[in-house]
Amino acid sequence: MNDSELGICKALDEDCAMGNDSGTWIMYGVEWDDPECLHSVDEAIEYIDKVGFLPLFKNDIPGFSLEERTVPHYWWSGDEENDPWVWREIIARSGRVVYGKFFDKKAGFISLEWLPVFANYRRDGYDFDSLYEDGKAPMRHKKIMSNFMDDNEDAVMMSNELKQAAGFGKEGEKGFEGAVTTLMMQMYLCNCDFRRRRNKKGEEYGWNVAMYTTPEHMWGYKKVTSRYKEKPIDSWKKIVEHMHDIYPIATDRQIKKVLK
Repeated sequence: MNDSELGICKALDEDCAMGNDSGTWIMYGVEWDDPECLHSVDEAIEYIDKVGFLPLFKNDIPGFSLEERTVPHYWWSGDEENDPWVWREIIARSGRVVYGKFFDKKAGFISLEWLPVFANYRRDGYDFDSLYEDGKAPMRHKKIMSNFMDDNEDAVMMSNELKQAAGFGKEGEKGFEGAVTTLMMQMYLCNCDFRRRRNKKGEEYGWNVAMYTTPEHMWGYKKVTSRYKEKPIDSWKKIVEHMHDIYPIATDRQIKKVLK
C-alpha cells in the first residue's frame, strides 16, 4: 500500500487489516474470471443480501470478506465501477445495506434482513437511553449519542463535527474513535456516507470523511427493534447457525472472534 492509500485509511479511521509480508502489504482476492469474483457494487450488494453479513477485509474465517471476492488490482484505483474501496461508500449511502465497524471492531456490511437480529443481540435488548440509565454506558458515549436523539430529523453528522459537538478534543473527552467504534459494535451507530470537508469558503478539501447516523434514522425504529421480543442469546444462536450454513469451514472459535 502506498502513502496515498495509507492516508485514505487514516482519514476515514478505517482498519486496513490486510496481510503483511516483510513490510509489504498484500491484498487477497480472486481473478476477474473467477466464479466467486464480484464485479460491481450491485453484485456486491446482492451477495451481501444472500449471505446476510460480510466483513470488508480478510479475517480469521477464510473467504469471509469482500476483499477475498474482488480483484486486488482495483482496490484504491478510484474507479467507481471496479474499486471496492469506493463501493463501500456507495453502499453506505444507498440505504440498501448497513455499513460500519461491526466485525471485531473492523468494517463490514449487514443486510437489512439481519439488521434486527444483530441489533437485538449486540444491544442486549436495550435502547441506548435505557442502557445509559442502567449504568451500562459511560458518559462519553452519552455525549456522542445525544447528537442523534430527541427526534432529531437531521441526525447525520460528519466525524469531525460529531467529535467537536460531543466535547472531545484537547481540552475535553478522550478516545473519540474508540467510543464511536464501540457504539457501532453495539449497533447504535452506523456509517451513512463519506464526504469531503469544506473550508470557510465552502470549498471541499482533503480525503472523504465518515458520516455517522443511527440505524433507526436510516431504517426506522420499528424495523431495527423488531427482534426485541426475542432473547438476545437466541439472536446470537441464529447468527452462529447461519454462519455454519454459509461458511461450514468456520469454527465456533472463529465465529465468536469475528462476530460476537
